[in-house]
Amino acid sequence: MSSALKKDHLRIASVNVNGLRAAYKKGMAEWLEPREVDILCLQEVRAPDAIVEELLGEGWYILHAEAEAKGRAGVAIASREEPQATRVGIGDDFFATAGRWVEADYIVRDADGQASQLTVVSAYVHSGEAGTPKQDDKFRFLDVMVQRLPELAKHSDHALVVGDLNVGHTELDIRNWKGNVKRAGFLPEERAYFDRFFGEEIGWKDVHRGLAGNVDGPYTWWSQRGQAFDNDTGWRIDYHMATPALAAAAVSAVVDRAASWDTRFSDHAPLVVDYRL
Repeated sequence: MSSALKKDHLRIASVNVNGLRAAYKKGMAEWLEPREVDILCLQEVRAPDAIVEELLGEGWYILHAEAEAKGRAGVAIASREEPQATRVGIGDDFFATAGRWVEADYIVRDADGQASQLTVVSAYVHSGEAGTPKQDDKFRFLDVMVQRLPELAKHSDHALVVGDLNVGHTELDIRNWKGNVKRAGFLPEERAYFDRFFGEEIGWKDVHRGLAGNVDGPYTWWSQRGQAFDNDTGWRIDYHMATPALAAAAVSAVVDRAASWDTRFSDHAPLVVDYRL
């Protein structure tokens, strides 16, 4: 926790905004302003740098990777304190201009003033489509994550990957899981990557699941079709993935689900986690 922040926790929020301009037109600022977020991670920004800076306003240090394909993807990290270092891309040139991975290093201090380094990643994994080249790209990205997560754990005292990872890990993560076992997002091959992320091989932790326990959801995305939001027929595909010591420092996780379908600013809800380091 940085000594410049007058709170006993570090608040990190992640949300797929489904287009930042559209989200602000639908009330994102009214959600963000009172939320006291220290580090804000965005996915599917779909806007140029100037628009991101204009909409977020003053008081943020912004790291943004716009996708080469206009109107697609884009990820950002906005923080109240300046990062020590930043990096764009996951390390595979194939994804260099995809706008799907950014990293920022911060110095945080505990209650005794001891400093440590925290690396935060905003990630947007491909949605994929079973049996198509889109799915091949998704598997390639997940393969690179298998390599990158251990590197991040060695790079910093604490590491955190947040974002729309577009996979429901277990049956608890999708309301209608039986109807989606052959669809991208719940394919056994995709879920096996998360077994590795959260298993002994890689050893990271699913922060939200750890705090919520073995309950359905809490979901973070709902289809725009039908009554999915009203019936809470959702998917938990937005994550905070942390190295073990950081996960142990998480004290609360909240999905900021809108009060009603018509008051949402995105088809995803923000996932907000407080860490007491």
